[in-house]
Amino acid sequence: MKRLKLEPASARKLKLSHLLLVVGALYLLFITLKFPKFLELATSMGGDDSPIGSVKEDPEDRSLSKTVITSVHEDKFHQKLEDFQSQNVLKMPRKEHAEVEANGSRPTKISQLRYGRIMEEIMRRRNRTSELSTLEKMADEAWSLGLKAWQELGKFKLDETAQTSLLEGPIESCPSWVSMSGEELAQGDRLMFLPCGLAAGSSITVVGTPHHAHQEYVPQLAKLRSGNGVAMVSQFMVELQGLKAVDGEEPPKILHLNPRLKGDWSHRPVIEHNTCYRMQWGTGQRCNGLSSKNDEDMLVDGYARCEKWMRNDIVDAKESKTTSWFKRFIGREQKPEVTWPFPFVEGGLFILTLRAGVDGYHINVGGRHISSFPYRTGFTLEDATGLAIKGDVDVHQVYATSLPTSHPSFSPKRVLEMSEKWKAHPLPERPVRLFVGVLSATNHFAERMAIRKTWMQSAAIKSSDVVARFFVALNPRKEVNAMLKKEAAYFGDTIILPFMDRYELVVLKTIAICEFGIQNVTAAFTMKCDDDTFLRVDAVLNEIDGISSKKSLYMGNLNLLHRPLRNGKWAVTYEEWSEDIYPPYANGPGYVISSDIAKFIVSQHRNRRLRLFKMEDVSMGIWVEEFNSSVPVQYSHSWKFCQYGCMEDYYTAHYQSPRQMICLWDKLARGQAQCCNFR
Repeated sequence: MKRLKLEPASARKLKLSHLLLVVGALYLLFITLKFPKFLELATSMGGDDSPIGSVKEDPEDRSLSKTVITSVHEDKFHQKLEDFQSQNVLKMPRKEHAEVEANGSRPTKISQLRYGRIMEEIMRRRNRTSELSTLEKMADEAWSLGLKAWQELGKFKLDETAQTSLLEGPIESCPSWVSMSGEELAQGDRLMFLPCGLAAGSSITVVGTPHHAHQEYVPQLAKLRSGNGVAMVSQFMVELQGLKAVDGEEPPKILHLNPRLKGDWSHRPVIEHNTCYRMQWGTGQRCNGLSSKNDEDMLVDGYARCEKWMRNDIVDAKESKTTSWFKRFIGREQKPEVTWPFPFVEGGLFILTLRAGVDGYHINVGGRHISSFPYRTGFTLEDATGLAIKGDVDVHQVYATSLPTSHPSFSPKRVLEMSEKWKAHPLPERPVRLFVGVLSATNHFAERMAIRKTWMQSAAIKSSDVVARFFVALNPRKEVNAMLKKEAAYFGDTIILPFMDRYELVVLKTIAICEFGIQNVTAAFTMKCDDDTFLRVDAVLNEIDGISSKKSLYMGNLNLLHRPLRNGKWAVTYEEWSEDIYPPYANGPGYVISSDIAKFIVSQHRNRRLRLFKMEDVSMGIWVEEFNSSVPVQYSHSWKFCQYGCMEDYYTAHYQSPRQMICLWDKLARGQAQCCNFR
């Protein structure tokens, strides 16, 4: 076989040099074309050294303790926040985070970016082109409105007369009675205003006629009937409503009275009683024609909760003549028992009277007592400032009598006690065991003041082992924002967040609490609660200490295998949550997370990887589950983090009014962790 002739070494060197020349030419061509873009990128970054967590201190407002909140995303939301910070809105209380250069023009860096400078700018540019979800668009709008509101607040000056009026409230007496015709009620969205609410002895009389039943689709019946949810329905609602607390929320329903002539799932006429506070319904009281127990505990001012009426499926057994004669013979008192029909008839006139008693509401129809409903925690009679009548009913006339002529709690001055002893201590320089962030609405002056006077006076908080702060967004009313700013400046315990308050955006407050807990204070644990939550600080600390410190901690009243609602006003779409169940999550009134979980949430938010969901407690469950996929988390459940009301030896009690908080604190001072279920 003939062997191939090898090439000379000079030829191989020549070809290699040609290849290197070609590669070099291509490299120069690439640099020539792309260098201007890299130069532009470097220039744009060099002109803006302010990082994502930058902040500037306001020397004129040093008493405000505020945190830095990164925006919903690191793009236009973040740009709005940086603009907001440049106007001296937010500041860090600790000196090491609030030093400003001599010229005051450049804020101090407080955090390092996850990406390098070039990568960070590329990420920002990519994010600007990304699609925004409905929640993100809502947050964008809230940030814009919030920035505008704060700018206007800087120019807004409360003159002495307006300030006195706002502080002291309007000096006026309310009428002792109010009446309204059906036509007037319809013109006012079927809502009658009760200027000073109700008082014990007040009564409301409604004259009306229920509609005849009509066909209506009932989702609950569709489940029972395998898809056939059409039913004949006739029902109406009489509701005592409170003042709306937050935009996007329905006003609280202090009493929800719902006579259902037809259309109930039981196929019988019923009368439902309930309450709804911050979109959380209580346990309903259903009267279905059977009399309730006459036990002392079940009576309301001596009245039964449900009276008896005729039912087709129950036949009353009558006494024999012999038994009746024998009872009369031995002298036993005979009380004639009369059973009345259901008090409402389709197309029939009714006169319903609702009376406020000492322990509850009493409902009479046609002069007969029908039901009584005990007052529930979280409300006072004065809160019932609106009467709404909705549903299948024609209203002819409404009367409200024996009304209070003044209201004790409309004025901030009556609830804000400007005393040095209620001021917050400065943030400690050393690490703390627990940071508590309290979510509050702008106009909840009474709730914040009650917390300052009660559990914020706990020994652990007074010694700075525990730090607590309120987190409040802005209100559409300038005067309310002005009062909030004065309140925050005086007490030094309120973090004002630069967006317009909405229920769907409460999740942003939760992120702010996490960020404050790791940046402004070095807290081993962070707790979130609401401004109607009473907290036993020592009990929560003891519960935390009883858990092993080897794992991360997620503690609260945990929900397992909860399913999203797909129908109704608070439905969750499949785009928002596609799975059948939520991950385990703790109820929102009070839960605790360890610092590593808080850091993870803040980091994911800054890197635009944090999933935002409109229900903040579910959001926390989603975030913790993601963290748990890489780091083991100890899920700790206790019923003593109460979701509804209070229980013996509670850790947190929910739906507590300011008056109840004072009562709970007085009992704790006597060594009793007992509830205060009174009005």
